[in-house]
Amino acid sequence: MSSSAAPPFARRAHNIKISATKLMPMLAAGVGDCASLGQGVPSFATPAHVVEAVCRALRDSPAAGKYSLQPGMPELRWAVADRLAAEKGLAANPETEVAITVGGMEALLCAVLCLCERGDEVLVPEPFYPSHVEQVLLAEGVPVLVPLRRDDWSLDPEAVAAAVGPRTKAIIINSPHNPTGAVFAEKDLLAVAEIALRHDLCVICDDTYDALSYDAPAFSLASLPELRPRLVAVGSFSKRYALTGWRVGFAFAPEPIMAQMLKVHDCTAICAPTPAQIAALASLTGPQGIYDGFLASLSARRRLLTRRLDAMAPAMGYNHPGGAFYVMARYDLPLSPMHVATRLIREAQVVTIPGDSFGPGGAASLRLSYGGDEADIETACDRLGAWLAAQRAKR
Repeated sequence: MSSSAAPPFARRAHNIKISATKLMPMLAAGVGDCASLGQGVPSFATPAHVVEAVCRALRDSPAAGKYSLQPGMPELRWAVADRLAAEKGLAANPETEVAITVGGMEALLCAVLCLCERGDEVLVPEPFYPSHVEQVLLAEGVPVLVPLRRDDWSLDPEAVAAAVGPRTKAIIINSPHNPTGAVFAEKDLLAVAEIALRHDLCVICDDTYDALSYDAPAFSLASLPELRPRLVAVGSFSKRYALTGWRVGFAFAPEPIMAQMLKVHDCTAICAPTPAQIAALASLTGPQGIYDGFLASLSARRRLLTRRLDAMAPAMGYNHPGGAFYVMARYDLPLSPMHVATRLIREAQVVTIPGDSFGPGGAASLRLSYGGDEADIETACDRLGAWLAAQRAKR
C-alpha cells in the first residue's frame, strides 16, 4: 500500500522562505481594490520604442523567438560593457566578463552559489533585502547581519569590521538601498572596500537602484579597480528602465569568477529570454530622455509620500530616503509589523510590507514604496492615515 505522506524535503528548501514582499500582494489579491505602497514595481509602462523594437524583431527575425547565446546576445553584452565604462569607469570584456541573466536576481544567485561554500559566512547589511539572506541560506552559507546606523540607515564600517570572522567569504552591498532608501556615503563605502581588501573578501555589488538617487549620484564599489579581482557587480533593467516583468539583468565578474557563474547560469536558465534581451538592448541604445522623466517622477512621488507621512506624525516617523523608491516608516502602535500590515490589507485595503521581514531594524515599521503613481499614493495615504487615527482613538 503506497503512502500518501509528502516525501522528505531537502534541508536547503526548508531553510528558506518566500519574502513578505511577495506574500503581502498575494494576500491583497484576495481582498481586492487595494491601494499599494507595497511591492517595488515602478508604475511606468514599457516605453513605446522598446515595445516597437521587440515587436519588429519578433516579426522580422526568426532568431528573436529562439535561445540566444548562453551568456547573452553579443550586442547587448557590448552595450552593457559600454554603460559600465561610461558610468562606473569599469572596463569589462563583454566576451568573457559580462553575462545577461534572468533579472538581477539570477545574477546574484549565480554569484552566491559560486563564491559561498557550506558554512561560509556572508556579511549582509541590515535591514536587508530578503533575497540576499535567502540566497546565502540556499547555498548553505551563513548570513551575518551587520546593522546599519539606526539614525540615518547609513553604512557602518566599524560594524562591518567587527563582523568579519575566520569563515567570512564575502559581503553584499546594495546602494541605493532596499528597503530603507538610503544612499551609502562614499567615505563609508571606501572604508568597507579597505576591510574587504584587508581580509581578502569578495564583494557582491547589487547596483539594482544605482540610477535612482535623487540628491546626488550614488557611488558604487564597482568603480574601484582594486576590488576588480574579487568583484561581482550586478545590474538590473527592472527598476531603472521599468522592465520588471521582462526579467532581464546582467552581471560583471572577472573571467575566473564569471566562468564559474556561467555554469550555474547554464544549468538553471540556459539564457535570459531573447525578447527580454531585445527590450534591454533597446532600453540601453534608444532615446534616454524618457528615463530622466522616470527619475523626475519618482523624485516627485518621494516628496508626496514624505509630505503625507509628515502629516501623520507622531503616528508615523521615518528617516528621509535618498534613493530607490522606499521609505522604512515607523509606527507607534504596540503591534507587530505583520499584524499591522495584514490588518491594513483587510481593514483599510492598503498594501504595505512588514518592516521586520527585513531584519531587526525594521521592528515596529512598515516598508512603503512610492513606485506607484501619485493617485495611488494619495489613496493609500488617505486610507493609511484614517486607519492609524482610528487605532489611536481606541487607545
